[in-house]
Amino acid sequence: MPKRSIYDLNVKDKRLFVRVDFNVPLNAGQISDDTRIRSALPTLQYALDQGASLVIASHLGRPQGERRREFSLKPIAIRLSELLGQPVAFATDCVGPDALQAIEHSGKNGVTLLENLRFHKEEEGNDPVFSASLASLADCYVNDAFGSAHRAHASTTGIVPHVTDAAAGLLLARELKYLGALLDNPTRPFTAILGGSKVSGKLEVIKNLLPRVDTLLVGGAMSYTFFKARGLSTGRSLVEPDLVNATREIEKEAKIHRVNLILPCDHLVTTALQADAAHENLDVEATDIGDRLGVDIGPKTQQAYANIIKESATVVWNGPMGIFEISPFSSGTLAVAMAVAASNGTTVVGGGDSVAAVGQTGIAHQITHISTGGGASLEFLGGRTLPGVEALPNS
Repeated sequence: MPKRSIYDLNVKDKRLFVRVDFNVPLNAGQISDDTRIRSALPTLQYALDQGASLVIASHLGRPQGERRREFSLKPIAIRLSELLGQPVAFATDCVGPDALQAIEHSGKNGVTLLENLRFHKEEEGNDPVFSASLASLADCYVNDAFGSAHRAHASTTGIVPHVTDAAAGLLLARELKYLGALLDNPTRPFTAILGGSKVSGKLEVIKNLLPRVDTLLVGGAMSYTFFKARGLSTGRSLVEPDLVNATREIEKEAKIHRVNLILPCDHLVTTALQADAAHENLDVEATDIGDRLGVDIGPKTQQAYANIIKESATVVWNGPMGIFEISPFSSGTLAVAMAVAASNGTTVVGGGDSVAAVGQTGIAHQITHISTGGGASLEFLGGRTLPGVEALPNS
């Protein structure tokens, strides 16, 4: 069911509590990547243009309910002020007198960023009293934090019953639009590309996508559990022995649904996970890799996958094709990124390394939608209900 969006709210002269995902990487107090801050700007700017005042809340890291300086959102307030082009008041707490004072000081049409929600253990505990305290800071609630929508926390679910009105922000609405279309009404042919280290991390997604996709391309270390099930050489590659039978069931299920489940035909193997270690490309079925381990898809697989992607009308990609962070083992992931970008169809990319590959190749503008929520997007594609989405009123 579609959710109400901020467009459905009358926000003029209202104070909005906006839950965002500003969980950005910090290095010695400096923001090294402000993508998540920029992603929230359309919602924040729209609300300000409509005459609203903003109370913005986020978590940062895992402070475990303790006030820790390295997890303070103060550097983010400075960057947000630069991006919005107006002052952003910083509240030294997210509830209580300090929060109220900062909000009052920001004035009409002002912007206040609250301190890290997770400095209070009640946030992750979804404590009702804490939820009500957050709600008391504003008139309406907007959730624009898709990356946290799979968590039933005070600021994502507990707050909603305590406000007069609630809705999804523009970023969250966009996520639901594109990810929802993948499950409900994809344009065909529909190809899913799944990589990463473990089958266990993608098992729900695979099972939920099999009745929906036309082709499933598998890469990354998760390929080796499939190889093991087929009796192929895996050497020291990462294999999940307890999921070997599950991969056999997946292949059976793919045949039932007439899905082309395709594994790499060649791969890059190495002696060690080091950039200077000896490595070579080998055919998967023809060669025993001995005590080496697989670290990337090979050039034949890259070309085969690119050809399939080119003919697809809808493509979703989550997970790298190899050990992306080590340069000699990143070519497969980069090749898939380029192929997805070159597609004329609808393309959706999620997952940290996949998004990083898109960024590294400079083709992010060619992707239809880049998901901001790694765990949330996986759970959504896996068929789970996201508490932060479920809590919002339907349109």
